[in-house]
Amino acid sequence: MAFGTELETIPPAACLPAPAAGRVQAWENRLGPHDRLRIGLVWSGNPKQANDRNRSMPLQVLTRLLDVDATFVSLQKDPRPEDKAQLGERTDIIDLTADLTDFAETAALVSCLDLVITVCTSAAHLAGTLGCPTWVLLPYVPDWRWLLDRDDSPWYPAVRLFRQSETRDYGSVVDRVRTELVAAVAKFRSAKSRVEPPKHTGQMR
Repeated sequence: MAFGTELETIPPAACLPAPAAGRVQAWENRLGPHDRLRIGLVWSGNPKQANDRNRSMPLQVLTRLLDVDATFVSLQKDPRPEDKAQLGERTDIIDLTADLTDFAETAALVSCLDLVITVCTSAAHLAGTLGCPTWVLLPYVPDWRWLLDRDDSPWYPAVRLFRQSETRDYGSVVDRVRTELVAAVAKFRSAKSRVEPPKHTGQMR
């Protein structure tokens, strides 16, 4: 409002500088071989936020993504008690969040990922500003920054928006995300197969 910004005059997105190479390499080492699509997950925000009951979801809703052949990494700080208990029982989500001591550390980990899937939290803005492909799951009435009736963001070119319908149900949103995720995994595999040299079998002549 102060600058009189209109949709047509939103300035180009500013990207954060790349995180320190040493921090990024440390996370790469912890994540291990990059042989599958790496996906960061955030499913809830600060419970004290005014619209949190609409923007956040239980981890259980997001677990329908986990049968996709990818590496899932939690970026979720301070999970709710029920989600923390479930997260501790799962082996299909890597949880290293105890070492995400600040945004710089989180940025370094995000830099090792291929995609971040998140509800409307600071993680969405951090990943978007880093230029990391980010899929944001939005409530039917979203924060004003995400505007209406569009699946992209003029603020963050790397962000894609998945909105609730009038049903205000995240289940259907996650189903749409899963469909797109299956396609993304197939694309990752195809690209990787073109880069990797063929494996030789049998005896050498």
